[in-house]
Amino acid sequence: MQNWITEFMEQFGYIGILLMIAFENIFPPIPSEVILTFGGFMTTYTDLTIPGVIVAATIGSVVGAIILYFLGTLLDVERLEKIVDRWGHILRVSKEDIHKADAWFDKYGYWTVLFCRMIPLIRSLISIPAGMSNMKFSLFLLFTTVGTLIWNIVLVSLGAAVGGSWEDIVHFMDIYSTIAYALIGLGIILFLFFFIRKKRRIS
Repeated sequence: MQNWITEFMEQFGYIGILLMIAFENIFPPIPSEVILTFGGFMTTYTDLTIPGVIVAATIGSVVGAIILYFLGTLLDVERLEKIVDRWGHILRVSKEDIHKADAWFDKYGYWTVLFCRMIPLIRSLISIPAGMSNMKFSLFLLFTTVGTLIWNIVLVSLGAAVGGSWEDIVHFMDIYSTIAYALIGLGIILFLFFFIRKKRRIS
């Protein structure tokens, strides 16, 4: 996949970068680290510039995030309540739990979106719960753009700085991703543990 990505970018330049990043947001298994660091490397031997690559990547990323945001709006709280009515007794989830989660995301969601835009894989998926919670679109757009811009500036600049060794950055980002996923996984496990224990005490 990596060879196909880099060949596509070399052939279509800024448009190729924009399209690949937009597709990466909708289909997270495509690694943004490869696209951005290689895009930075391309500035060392083509007419592409670092600001140009960053702008193209940011536009593509925001477009992909907007698509997922509106997909998330299709699965709102009311639809989740219907799912709970049918399967809640098995999942041990109540309507009250959904409203609490929605309220939490309403309170902290903007900062969650900002920081999650700098975590591989999660950076794409975070747009869905933002849409589900009906986060104000203008603020979603603002925090998504800021988080995306930071991520793009760092990786494109690193790719340009190391030149032909850009794949070393991708390897480092793989380690970063593994640590981030492990921490997120641990957090989810702890949350489920305390959530289930609390439910059992109540019942």
